[in-house]
Amino acid sequence: MSHSQPLTPEEKLADAKKLLSLPHIVVICGSTRFMTEMTEADLRETEAGRIVVKPGCDLKSPHELWSDPAEAEALKARLDELHRAKIRLADEVLVVGDYIGDSTRAEIAYSRSLGKPVRFTHPEVDPDA
Repeated sequence: MSHSQPLTPEEKLADAKKLLSLPHIVVICGSTRFMTEMTEADLRETEAGRIVVKPGCDLKSPHELWSDPAEAEALKARLDELHRAKIRLADEVLVVGDYIGDSTRAEIAYSRSLGKPVRFTHPEVDPDA
């Protein structure tokens, strides 16, 4: 079967994942107040044979890397962009927790705009349900 148009970057990535025999990639989204739940979800998804990517910084917990308020604000913008890249990389999105804030709501909308399946640990919080 020949394509009349060149493959999109997304199609190329999907093909490369297949060629590399990569397992299903799941990105965990949610408020960082749920870091403990994210760790548990990571464990369960990993045990099920999936590659997991998730937030790596919890700005709600004190750390020298974001002790300066101006630095913290700049870091948050970089982390938001990094998380959108994780969403583009992933095959599926898992939203953890029983609360959806503005950031997570935006991530869900972004994921769905890309056609990514979105799963919820608490389906009742799905903003589109």
